[in-house]
Amino acid sequence: MVVVDLTNPFAPAVAPDETAARRTLRAQIARLERDLGDTTLAAFPHLRTPAAGPRSAGPRLLSLGELEEVRDDLAERLHTARVVVAERAELESRSRALLEEMLREPHRHKTTRLPLSDLGQPGCGAYSVHPRLGIIGMLMGWWHVKLSSGCPRPTPA
Repeated sequence: MVVVDLTNPFAPAVAPDETAARRTLRAQIARLERDLGDTTLAAFPHLRTPAAGPRSAGPRLLSLGELEEVRDDLAERLHTARVVVAERAELESRSRALLEEMLREPHRHKTTRLPLSDLGQPGCGAYSVHPRLGIIGMLMGWWHVKLSSGCPRPTPA
């Protein structure tokens, strides 16, 4: 883009220096990418690769407009990731409170099942409330919390 000074028609046309703008946009993009990766890994520590955006065909020099689009896209993805992290933290907090209640008063949570994934823990297991000693325990009101052993066995095909 060439800038022309309309107040002085004899002044030479000057191309603006985009170096500072590019440097600023690259710094913003780098910060947003780092924040997005940190946010994703903090929420989902079992993932080892942060969410990747769309891939380009190869290396190229982006225009200012394209750099701004990349920055805006990263800002939107970071915002979305932070919302997901906040929702996940809320779910885990409610689940921990429910587990404490289940352990304290199992008779109030008969047949309740709480997956480990809702607590932010790895594995397929789940906490559940069952009657102690089967039907006799159910009739007597003897309830307790059990942690399942994990993932179910694969069924043969």
